[in-house]
Amino acid sequence: MNSDKLVITFPSTHYALKAEKVLEEAGLEIELIPVPRELSSSCGLAIPILEEEEAKAVEILRENQVETEGVHLWMGRK
Repeated sequence: MNSDKLVITFPSTHYALKAEKVLEEAGLEIELIPVPRELSSSCGLAIPILEEEEAKAVEILRENQVETEGVHLWMGRK
């Protein structure tokens, strides 16, 4: 089944792991996934998020100095 998702990508694995930690501590349900190759090739991990959680997640990451490449719309498999 195909669905649109928002995916946060990171410049390094370090930032992806830090993002997982701070977002989970903030109460968001987080799952690290392999980064879709059509989105980025710089880090092997990404975090899919719900559209309604995007602003909260981005703010939490900014407050915790977690560098991101960006938030991407990804039409991928569910």
